[in-house]
Amino acid sequence: MKKVVVITGYNSGIGKGLTALYQKDGHTVIGLDKFGEFDNKTTFMVDVADEQLVANTFDIIGNLYGKIDVLINCAGYAVFGATELIPTQDAKNMFDVNYFGILNCIKAAIKYMDKGSRIYNISSACALYAVPFRTHYSASKAAVSMLSYGLRMELKDSGIDVVAICPGDVRTNFSKNRKKTMLTNEKYGQRIEKSAKQIEQRESKRMTIEYATGKMYKIFNKKHTKPMYIVGKSIKFLNFVTRLVPTSTVLHFTNKYL
Repeated sequence: MKKVVVITGYNSGIGKGLTALYQKDGHTVIGLDKFGEFDNKTTFMVDVADEQLVANTFDIIGNLYGKIDVLINCAGYAVFGATELIPTQDAKNMFDVNYFGILNCIKAAIKYMDKGSRIYNISSACALYAVPFRTHYSASKAAVSMLSYGLRMELKDSGIDVVAICPGDVRTNFSKNRKKTMLTNEKYGQRIEKSAKQIEQRESKRMTIEYATGKMYKIFNKKHTKPMYIVGKSIKFLNFVTRLVPTSTVLHFTNKYL
């Protein structure tokens, strides 16, 4: 059965890859993004942090198509740096997109969703364990996962499925576009710069968009879902190991190597 699918952040990265896969199978895809070309029928210029704009846009979509079968929340970005030195407003702006943006879209879409509809929230491997100098990002994605789990329980009787997707590193412009605060002091020395370089050096080892979105698409087509899926073999292994060792050991490892 062909579906009406709404994807935020559709014009780049994971969103772009998933858009192509759904369109290839003949589904109707409506893309929301801040950047790109927009026709106000299948593509809309939307800042997901703008609650009223989001609500208005979903009303237009609902009136045009009569329903929403699938909502995929991909829009998001990261801030990087020492937690105490990142301007608080930068962290708030990121939460406005990464967490409240997803919440805005869910609240606006849900009235057009019936039994059998699904909501997929793109969380992150960073929701599973903290990473130094990406603390705010990790916190925002952990919040996305908790939002997903809570809504999954609340919407169970309505037949609307909610799933958190936690991918590892994917080869997109995401890392390049993250907002960096390279300020340091005597507590951190060169560690911030070193961490930033490590991220850049791992670029070639990241999953390709095709691999990551292919795995996600298979998950999206399952008849029954789990509350959370990890995408990426290394992250699955790391998640397994972290369940077997003390938290102090996990933090020591990530602080030393990530």
